[in-house]
Amino acid sequence: GRYVHPCSRTKISECVPVRFDAACTNGHLEEFPWRWFAHKTECSSPELKLLEGATGDFAEIRVHCQSCGQSRSLADARHPKALPPCRGRRPWLGDEGNEPCEEHVQLLTRTASNAYFSQSMSALTIPEPGKELANALLRPDVWKSLKDADAEDVSYQRRKIEFIKKALEGYPDDAVFTTLQNIRGNKAPPREPLRTAEFREFLEQKDEKEGEQPHEGVEFWARRLVQKDPHLVLPAQFERIIVARKLREVRAQIGFSRFTSVSPTLQGEYEDGARIAPLGLTTNWLPATEIHGEGVLLCLDEKAVRQWEERPAVLARGRELVAGFRREFPEGGGGPEFPGVRFYLLHTLSHLLSSAISLRCGYAASAIRERVYCASAVEALPMAAILLSTGTAGAEGTLGGLVEQGRHMRLHLQRAWDMGTLCSNDPVCASHEPRDQSERFLEGAACHGCVFIAENACERFNRFLDRALVMPTMEHDRDLAFLKERP
Repeated sequence: GRYVHPCSRTKISECVPVRFDAACTNGHLEEFPWRWFAHKTECSSPELKLLEGATGDFAEIRVHCQSCGQSRSLADARHPKALPPCRGRRPWLGDEGNEPCEEHVQLLTRTASNAYFSQSMSALTIPEPGKELANALLRPDVWKSLKDADAEDVSYQRRKIEFIKKALEGYPDDAVFTTLQNIRGNKAPPREPLRTAEFREFLEQKDEKEGEQPHEGVEFWARRLVQKDPHLVLPAQFERIIVARKLREVRAQIGFSRFTSVSPTLQGEYEDGARIAPLGLTTNWLPATEIHGEGVLLCLDEKAVRQWEERPAVLARGRELVAGFRREFPEGGGGPEFPGVRFYLLHTLSHLLSSAISLRCGYAASAIRERVYCASAVEALPMAAILLSTGTAGAEGTLGGLVEQGRHMRLHLQRAWDMGTLCSNDPVCASHEPRDQSERFLEGAACHGCVFIAENACERFNRFLDRALVMPTMEHDRDLAFLKERP
């Protein structure tokens, strides 16, 4: 039952899988080129041996040829382009999966954390945009009257014919005519980007009414919270709270990457050309999970965010963050776009709130997932909001659940403010700059002592964080903080 190999004419040894492979940033994987690496010149009968030191450090690991005596340290394989060009091997897809590749392979430790990054996308189940209007137009009596109508006829008949007016109430004329044309041409209604569509659905929710409960079987049910207690009214920098008693999230793995995780856009989607290795050649399905849970959405005031973004201190900090971002992702290297200081603000506030709420809601902090809605002021629909949700079932949440904590959001903001103003690693944490030589180019004032959370709960692997943008911290201008005073 053992694997053995005739290492020489007289010796047979047991085979043990080596812990080193060769891979490239396109996801290709192959055997490490041992013979090529060990020999600077040709060897007629190579007989290689891997000599590992006491510590396992790369500098102590040598590839030695017992036939010709040549030897080389494995540390040499870590230099850029030290290994040969990639052969485009994708063994999980079979021989048909091989493809041309222009990259050089790199040394990969099989058990290292950078050997495999699962790349996933997630979406909330929300009513399909335009579906209700299309259903109203497809009513037999309405369709019979409007199927050949132009834009003027649509407007006229809506005013004059009572049953059409009632069926299409609340929809503007241009939306009705556009949907009518899509039905005639058998076209699907245009779709907004993923996060924009979700955020718009949240904004359209009605005010909460006492005693109102979601219907059985619905997958999305949310209401805008009306806060009656004056002590719990949100500060001026925040606009609204929306509580979602029913949320259904679907997460699907679309591929994987090696060495670095590919960052999605602010819409939660991946750009064309992203280095994501496919899971299969001809698969028409993806591994996915669905999570039924609850959540609370906190919306920042758009006017307050814009005024904050225009402060000189924030603009200067933004330039520092961009400089660190360019050290991590040089221009022209195919990296992601800089997400902007608005995203740093929302992402950091999300982490602080998640830690603060977990102390009261009954859920573990690792069970609360974030979903950041961020779009700049120049977009058609600017976004500045945070959704904290959970799908953990069982006995957790017995202290009141996540939705009920939305009613006490001001108290949680105060607790988050207290947690962020002083870190146990200050002044080292507060004084960290993205340009520092610690290779933490994507963070400002952030560390495990203040804003880092469990990576499974974070959308960005604890990157793009800076608590100096949220609340006052030592060694920083107070004008840099979005919340200058305790909420």
